[in-house]
Amino acid sequence: MAESPEEVAVLVQRVVKDIRNAFQRNPHIDEIGLIPCPEARYNRSPIVLVENKLGVESWCVKFLLPYVHNKLLLYRQRKQWLNKDELIDVTCTLLLLNPDFTTAWNVRKELILSGTLNPLKDLHLGKLALTKFPKSPETWIHRRWVLQQLIQENSLPSLVTKGNLGAAPVERIHRLVQEEMNVCSEAAGRYPSNYNAWSHRIWVLQHLGKLTIKVLLDELSSTKYWVSMHVSDHSGFHYRQFLLNSLIGRTVTDSNLLLQNRMGNVQNPSLLKEEESAGAAAACEEEQSVDLPHCLEEELELCTELIDTYPGHETLWCHRRCVFYLQHHLKNRIPLLSAVVSSVGSNDETLNNSHYSPAISHMAQAMDVDGLNESSSKQVYTQETKRLKRAPVQDSFGPEMEYRFINEVLSTCRDVDQARFATAYRKCCDRQNVNTISDLPTRICHEPFSWTTCGGGK
Repeated sequence: MAESPEEVAVLVQRVVKDIRNAFQRNPHIDEIGLIPCPEARYNRSPIVLVENKLGVESWCVKFLLPYVHNKLLLYRQRKQWLNKDELIDVTCTLLLLNPDFTTAWNVRKELILSGTLNPLKDLHLGKLALTKFPKSPETWIHRRWVLQQLIQENSLPSLVTKGNLGAAPVERIHRLVQEEMNVCSEAAGRYPSNYNAWSHRIWVLQHLGKLTIKVLLDELSSTKYWVSMHVSDHSGFHYRQFLLNSLIGRTVTDSNLLLQNRMGNVQNPSLLKEEESAGAAAACEEEQSVDLPHCLEEELELCTELIDTYPGHETLWCHRRCVFYLQHHLKNRIPLLSAVVSSVGSNDETLNNSHYSPAISHMAQAMDVDGLNESSSKQVYTQETKRLKRAPVQDSFGPEMEYRFINEVLSTCRDVDQARFATAYRKCCDRQNVNTISDLPTRICHEPFSWTTCGGGK
C-alpha cells in the first residue's frame, strides 16, 4: 500500500484518471457509493463500474480525499497552477466524496461562467452526489444557482446547440422541472424528513413552474402515493400544505381579478371586447377550473384513511390541523367573492353565463343558502339556486364533521399516542371556533405559511 508522498500522488492521479474514464465510458451513471474494503487486496483500480453504478473502494478514500482537497486549496491560494481539465477532474472527484466543500462548487461556478463547463454536467454531478449525500445543503444551493443560469434569457438559446434538451424554450423548462422533481423525490426517499430536498422542490415550482394551477394539481396527485408510504415524514406533508395554500391563493386571487376586470368592463364595453379577444382568456379558464372545497375535502379524506390505517403518527394529525385551518381560511373568503359576483351579475347579464371558478360557484351558492346574500339572489335567480334553497346543503367547512371524527377515534382507538393526538386536535378545533371570522384571512394573507401559523410546530 502506498505510504510515501510520491506513491500517494501516483495513486491519486491514477484514481482521478479512472473516475474520468468511467464517466467517458458511461455518461449515464446514476448512482455512486462506497464499497467496504479496509485494504487493497488486489493490484487493480479501486474504481468499480457496474452497469450505471459507480463504486469506490473505501481503502483509497483516506488517501484520495486529503490529496485532492489540499491540491484545490493550493490552487485557490495561487500556490499551485491547475489547468481547466485538471480543475474539472479534481473538483469532480472531491465533490463525489465530500459535496459540502463550498470552494469546489465555487470553482465550478467560475468554470461555468467562463464557458468551459457545461452547466448540465454540473446538474448531473450534483444528482450523483445526492445519491450518496441526499441532504447535502451545498449541493442543493449550487443546483439552484445552475438552474438560474439555465433559465436566464441568454442561456436558453445556447442549450439548443448542446443537444441535451428540446428545441422549444417552454419544452426545455418543462423537462428541467420534471428532472428536478425526480431528483427531489429520490433524495427524499433516501433520507427521512429531507427538508433540503422538499425546500428545493418548492423553489423549483416558484421559479420554473411559476406555480401554475396545472403544475400544482399534478404535484398534489404525484405526491399522494409518496406521503401515503411515508406517514412520519413532516417535510413531505408540509409540501402538500404548500401546494394547497398556493392553490387557494392563486385561484382566489385570479378569480377576484377577473371579476373586478369584468366590473370595469361593464362600464366600458370596448375594453370587454378587447379582453375577450386576448390570449389570456384561455389561461383564465384554466386557472379557474379548480374546485377548492373539493380539493380540501379530498385531503381530509386522505388524512382520515391514513390516521385509521397508521395510528399514533403525529405528522398525520398536524397535517389534518393545517388542512382544517385552510378550510376556515377559504370559508372566510366567501363573503368577498360572493359580493363581487352579485354586484357584477346585477349589472352585466353576460356574467351569469360566464365560466368562472367552480370554487366561486360553490361559495356563492352556499351564501345564498345561508341567506347572507338576499339582494343578489333576487337579481340572479336560477333553478340551481331554487334547488339549494329547497334542500339546505350541509356545511362542509363546519367543525361538526371533525368533532364526529375525533369522537370515533377516541371511542375505538387502543393506542395511547393516538388518543393523545386526537385530544390535542379537539383542543385545536375548540380554539379555531373561538377565533373571529376576520382574524383568519388577515393572518393567512399577512403571515408566511408555516407550522407555527397552523399551530403544528413543536
